[in-house]
Amino acid sequence: MRLTSLFRGRSIRSLVWSFASVALAGVAGMASPSLGGIVTFGSGSNQFNMEFGTIGNPGNAADTTGTPNPAGRVDYTYGIGKFEVSRDMVNKYNATSGVVAITLADMTNFGGNGVNRPASGISWNEAARFVNWLNTSTGGSAAYKFTTDGRNDDIALWTATDTLDYDATNLYRSKRAKYVLPDYNEWYKAAYYDPNKPGGAGYWEFPTGSDTTPTSVAGGTAQGTGVYNQNSPADVNNAGGLSPYGVMGLGGNLQEWEETSRNLTNNSGSLTRGLRGDFFNGDPSGATKIARNFIGPKNESEDVGFRVAMVGQVPEPSMMVIGTLFGLGGLMAKRRMKK
Repeated sequence: MRLTSLFRGRSIRSLVWSFASVALAGVAGMASPSLGGIVTFGSGSNQFNMEFGTIGNPGNAADTTGTPNPAGRVDYTYGIGKFEVSRDMVNKYNATSGVVAITLADMTNFGGNGVNRPASGISWNEAARFVNWLNTSTGGSAAYKFTTDGRNDDIALWTATDTLDYDATNLYRSKRAKYVLPDYNEWYKAAYYDPNKPGGAGYWEFPTGSDTTPTSVAGGTAQGTGVYNQNSPADVNNAGGLSPYGVMGLGGNLQEWEETSRNLTNNSGSLTRGLRGDFFNGDPSGATKIARNFIGPKNESEDVGFRVAMVGQVPEPSMMVIGTLFGLGGLMAKRRMKK
């Protein structure tokens, strides 16, 4: 059908409304970028899956009773690893990436080096290299700026000359990155916030959806449990009860790196970084929302690991409609000029 036949006999007003309806319907039916589910990385025998839980309820109120204060407000939907990064994932990264290898702690004296145990002994800098590879191996852009090749070298800051990556509010993270280390708000919200908390949305004291101390377990998935006061960590998928968003191990197993520096400024690659969550031989106080520890980005410890967050942007529907209508306006103008 010719375009002139489509327009014949119809007023400009009716055409505008028709195109607007089509644009709105397209927006309504358009799939948003997935920020949850299972993502596959690597190749061949070195392929592995990472499962992400969706953390919704953007624009939630911040908590003013924890550490830092305030904390937990996130203005966008994002994903976070349902489980801590495992030794198997790091081993397959080392075999596949072709870049700087990551070292793991020898956990022989702490229950062994099983492939499903959490990846411990990982420095912040190594975790950042792993996350960069998750991005670049799937066709994306690196999250963190490394200018040297040493395994445990500090990152550089993104600057205004890095036009596509620079975000003045966070000099560590590229604004193009999809996979990142969770910042202090992203980790805190995934652990403590509950949109369905009785009495109204808010924050629990522990990351098991409760103000009651989790029960110490060596492993398992029972609600209200955590892996602490133990001799070894558990497998990442057997590391205690879930948070209200369905994330495991936030209240035990290993302490986890935040992306964020201790002073929240992210203005130097050598600043100490935040650690969140309890660990296998810690006490239950480490799981509370006021517990935030700090170590340097080069530090490697058998009780420290990490998990990955997934971020992304959804196109603004209003802008898509406006663009469609502008295009329609131009088409109508050309049609009228030819008469």
